Amino acid sequence: MKKEIGFLKKILKENDIIVFACSGGPDSMCLLNLLVKEQVNKKLKLICAHVNHNMRKESKEEWKFVKRYCEERSIIFEGLEITEYNQENFHEEAHQKRRKFFESIIAKYHADYLMTAHHGDDLTETILMRLTRGSTLNGYAGFAKIQKENGYTIVRPLITATKNQIKDYNDLHKIPYVLDSSNNKDTYTRNRYRHRILPFLKEENKNVHQKFLKFSEEICRISEFLVKYIDNALTDCMENDTLLIVELKKQEPLIQQEIIKRYLYHIYKEDIRELKEIHQKMILELIHSKKSNGEIHLPKRRIARKNYNNFFIEKYNNKESLLLELNEAIKNDQYQIHKVKETTEKSNFVLRLNSEEIAFPLTIRKRKIGDKIESKNLNGHQKIKDILIDKKIPLAKRDEIPLLVDHNDQVLWIPGIKKSKFDKELNEKYDIIYKYELSEEKKYATKK
Repeated sequence: MKKEIGFLKKILKENDIIVFACSGGPDSMCLLNLLVKEQVNKKLKLICAHVNHNMRKESKEEWKFVKRYCEERSIIFEGLEITEYNQENFHEEAHQKRRKFFESIIAKYHADYLMTAHHGDDLTETILMRLTRGSTLNGYAGFAKIQKENGYTIVRPLITATKNQIKDYNDLHKIPYVLDSSNNKDTYTRNRYRHRILPFLKEENKNVHQKFLKFSEEICRISEFLVKYIDNALTDCMENDTLLIVELKKQEPLIQQEIIKRYLYHIYKEDIRELKEIHQKMILELIHSKKSNGEIHLPKRRIARKNYNNFFIEKYNNKESLLLELNEAIKNDQYQIHKVKETTEKSNFVLRLNSEEIAFPLTIRKRKIGDKIESKNLNGHQKIKDILIDKKIPLAKRDEIPLLVDHNDQVLWIPGIKKSKFDKELNEKYDIIYKYELSEEKKYATKK
């Protein structure tokens, strides 16, 4: 730990205020021990931030362990207990809640640093996982040793150490810690990389973590340069949140793509994760198309528009169409369309789809002149207009009827009225189910 101790001595100043994330595991307890040693020399103010995810029966005991350890050493303890999760992606929601908690503690104590116990093996695993599933250039770097944020700095002092080195240090100094039993389960992606791939790499090179750290640092440097370059290019191509297409096309194709990404981040900010690669591709295709005008429906109720030499994104107007993401619901004062896990209902209010047969993203929009649907159990297409007439839908109400279409603008469903050939029976292959439900007011009006 000489390198890690030397690093802390170098960056820390007297009276620094440090919030550190501590789970009670070997890594965080090692970091806590190093900080306690520096606390005496530099009069540091230490705040322990502990999160109880309530996902294991041992969680409460770990809370008590960390709190007691801090109290015995006069370290401030701040804890967050998460009692419920609302999203399907537990890990993402837990990450968001941890981050908000840490930022609240940093603000409360006006801290200079947030320190975490991520080590070299963690970095290697993160890089490998992102290379496998795909990421951005900056994402492929994993995470940095030092990361500047608004008003504070994130520091990962153990990034140069391995898991085994941390264990050896803990054993030598008799540092107590708790073990998370879930780390042994290969049901988690990271654990599979940790148990199967990392040992092989370490057989090839026992210091492979240092190679991944160097790779990370190189990517970070390139990314920092690229960000500055793109920011300057974006300034030349943007005016009042509108992209000037002529100026954008003067750039190399790679730079154009990066400008679009940066522009989208400028518009979406913390909601940027809602955008997928397909959205960026669609935007570039629209910008380079020969059409003078066009639009693309984007997540978070936004619409991207091309108007001759201008490209801009604006918030959705209630009279426009909506984008339906796979894990989201659309709801207004008339109806809602949402994803369900299972149902035996076979009516026109339920649609079953096989994702391999359709082009994403899916969109809910109003009908257009000439719209047709290839109806289920019928040969050929039917005009939407004729279907609505047959169903005796009043003329004034026809434009309120939602249509579900795919990326190719192919009508998949007239919710509550007609299903396309893409709808699946209960005994067929499907992996998506959407349900259409009328609001209580609409149900009442229909009965009348």
